[in-house]
Formats: sequence, C-alpha cells, structure tokens
Amino acid sequence: MRQLYLILSLFTLLFVTSCRNELDFESSIGELRFSKETVYLDTVFTNIGSSTYTLKVYNTSDKNISIPNVRLGKGQASKYRLMVDGVPGKEFQNVELLAKDSMFVFIEVTADVADANPTDFLYTDRIEFGNSVNFQKVELVTLIQDAVFIYPERTGSPNNYTYEQINLGVDGDGNPIDITGTNLSHTDPTNGDELHWTKNKPYVVYGYAKIPENETLVVDAGTKVHFHANSGLIVADNASLEVNGALSTYDTDGNVIIDNEVTFEGDRLEPGYADVAGQWGTVWFLPGSNGNTINHLTIKNATVGMLVSGNDGTPTPTIDMQDVQIYNCANVGILARTGKMVGRNVVVNNCGQASIACTFGGSYDFTHCTFANYWGAPSQTCLVMDDYDGAAAYALTQANFKNCIFYGSTNLGIAIEKTGNTFNYKFDNCLIKFIDFNNQFASNPLYNFNDTTKYAGCFIASTSLINKPEFVNTNKNNFKIGENSIARNNANVAFSTFNDILGNSRATSSDIGAYEYLP
Repeated sequence: MRQLYLILSLFTLLFVTSCRNELDFESSIGELRFSKETVYLDTVFTNIGSSTYTLKVYNTSDKNISIPNVRLGKGQASKYRLMVDGVPGKEFQNVELLAKDSMFVFIEVTADVADANPTDFLYTDRIEFGNSVNFQKVELVTLIQDAVFIYPERTGSPNNYTYEQINLGVDGDGNPIDITGTNLSHTDPTNGDELHWTKNKPYVVYGYAKIPENETLVVDAGTKVHFHANSGLIVADNASLEVNGALSTYDTDGNVIIDNEVTFEGDRLEPGYADVAGQWGTVWFLPGSNGNTINHLTIKNATVGMLVSGNDGTPTPTIDMQDVQIYNCANVGILARTGKMVGRNVVVNNCGQASIACTFGGSYDFTHCTFANYWGAPSQTCLVMDDYDGAAAYALTQANFKNCIFYGSTNLGIAIEKTGNTFNYKFDNCLIKFIDFNNQFASNPLYNFNDTTKYAGCFIASTSLINKPEFVNTNKNNFKIGENSIARNNANVAFSTFNDILGNSRATSSDIGAYEYLP
C-alpha cells in the first residue's frame, strides 16, 4: 500500500510540475517574427477612419514569453489604434505568448492631412515589442489625402441625430419623397462654390448631393469624386450636369503624365475594393433634367451607374455623352426609363443585370459603343429594351445602335420585349452575340436578323466559335480588339465621324465598337 501511495505522490508531483512549467512565462521579447515588416494602410481621406489591417506576431522560441510592452512609438498621441488580444488601446503591458504560438494585432488609423509629412503626405509610426531599451519593431505607413467633403447637416445628439433631407417630389398618394442628402450651393460656408468641382482636391460625398433646379454642376477635367455607401448625385428638374473630362496623356510605357479623366467611384481606397460592385448608389437624372453633357467620365462600382428617369420633352437629348466608361455595377450600368440619350464611345461591362437598359420606351442613339457584360452569373445580358405596358407614354420612338458591340459571357447579348405599336429600333453594322440553343427565338420577329430594316449589315455570333470580338482582357475591362477580331474593318464608315475612345483616328479604316485596332 505504501508503494501505491508513493507512486501516486510522484505522479501528482510530476503533473503539478508539468502544469506549472506550461504556465510559466519569461519576461522577454523572445524570438519574435512578424507577418510583415511594414504595414501599409493604403490611402485614407483626412479625418476618415481606415479599414482594419492585420499583423500576425509569431513566438518562434521554445519558451512561453511575456512581452513587457506592445506599444505605438508615438504613444497616446499616435493617430493609429491597436487591438491586442481583443483589447483596444495604444499600449499594452505583459502580453503573454506561448512557445511556438502566434497572435493577431489589429491596426486602424484616423489622421488629418496636417499630421502627415508635408512633402509626401505620409503619416508614419511604428509598433514596438519589448521595453524602452530592447525592442523589435514593425513600421506603419499610410497616405493621407485632403479632400472636399459634401454631406447632409445633422442636428440632435448622439444616438438621436436627425439628418438633412432633400425632396424628390411626391408619391402616388401625394406624400413627399425625401432622401438623406444636401442641396449643392454656390455659397456653402465651408466649401464655397459646390457647383464647380475642380481637380485641386478629391471630393467625398456622404448621402445624395443634389444639383438644385435651374443650376448646373460643372466638373473640371481630372476631377476625382468618391461616394460613400448609400450616396450619389442627383440632377433635379431643369438642372444640368456638365462633365468636362478630356483625354489623358501617357508616356511611352503607358504611365499617365496628365490625368484628365473624371472618375466617380466609391470612397474605399484599398486595393481590395478596386473592383467591388455596389459600393455606392447612382448618378440620378430626375424627370425634367436637361442639357446634360458628359465627356471622358469613368463610373465604377456603383449600384446603378446612371439612372435616367424620363426626359425633358424637348427635341434635344436629355443626356449627350462621349468617351464614357461604366464598370462593376451591382444592377445596371445605364438604366433609362423613357430616357432621351445620345452616346458615342461608351463602354460598359460587368453589371449584375444589364449593361444598358432602355426601358419604358424613350429615344436612344448610340454609335461606336462597346456594351459587354462578363458578370459572374448566368442571367445577365448586355442590352435590355422594352416599352413597359405599350401605352403611348412609353413608346420607343427610336433606338438606333450603329457600329456597336453587344457581347458577354452569356449566350444572349440582347433582350427585347415589345408590347405596344410604336417600337422603333435598328442595329446598323453591329456585332451581336446571340446563341439560340434549341431555336427558342427562331420564330420571334424581334430577333429576325435577316430583316435589314432592323438589322443592317450586322455580324451575329451564333456560336462561341464564330464572329468573336477577341477582346484583349475582359477581366481588366480592356476591350480593345485583337488582330483577328470580326469587329476589325467592318464598321460602317458613314457613322465613323469621330476618333475612338483613346483618341485614335478612324479616318482610314473603322472598327466596330469603341476601340480602333492598333498592332
């Protein structure tokens, strides 16, 4: 029996000793290794918080360690914020890390441009692991951009704020339709003239910015505009949008020397958000907006790129646009309802439903445009066209497409639905993808590609092997055409009265779509 007690005692002693060793921590920085030597927090706007970035810290030693300090080099004055073991702060003592184990450090920053280096606008700090004499470090770097902020005013107190509203008219029951936003002003007390956007600073818009009645928003070449989630631009009745972008200039390596393009996109500047659809709302043209001229504008990552509601009832188009690109829209690139639009060198791709939708009738004229759609789902198309219920108010008075491409990842590049009597459309020298498996559309007169009154000189890609556009890189929205593209030299030169979207001449030969082939 005594031997049994002795064995049990020894076992208990060994067990307790083992547990104690596992829970012993040596005050040391050990042999730390980091997932990054420098954490780049990308670009943020002044006084706008960044996304959360991650640093992984490894204890490569065979000992459990207690790191005396994990702290920001600038201490409590730092504009960076940390979270270590689920605890937020800027300095942490005795941070325990088991042998051969790791932990995450989460990093954020909110800084003013005045905090940054005035020569390069970089704001920097470092995370120190150890003590004041012996420590390892990880550098932190972020670029701070100054900006013009446009946002609705708010009143009240935290958790009970009331935000400024703008009125969009009344609903069918006579109730006002309001949306969170602000009316742009010539005399804003902070921004000055908000109806003239320049390239001096980027613009960041929260909520919807409305161009008031009888006013025009002028956007200079090179202007960059960033919209927050659930934000956008509204062009009111009898108001106008004038985008004066121009062709950029490049060096021999393709780098931009002078950036004259105007860009509307989201306010998330991290590379991971560069091509994420649905980050903001739309550019909304209300019924009665008129005289809108748009040149060299790129719209990215919206829910709907352009929403055109009605037209102003005049012979001139509500929107006249040239050299416009629209990419990565969660729903539709251009959604027109009884719109009146003219477009030249328009390129649209990667939209959840349709690249362009000419719905509820209207009047449309597009020349040398590339309407592609490579959205990763089976139900999207390039063009949708209808006249709603066929009533006279929704008549399709004209829809002319000349030297245009309709091609995407699904079989049907166009979708047409006619209900009323007035439904006028024509495709002239267009490339259209229309793979009709099982001949389900063979008897539908809307798709009679032999009818030259509707389809004149068109090239139909009826299988995946014929009449291919040979786009250079659809994943990167590069819709230049290849040497063997069916679009090459097959445009009707009578419609080729202007240069392509990159400024290349169409004088000697002309290709279908927005781009001329260059060897």
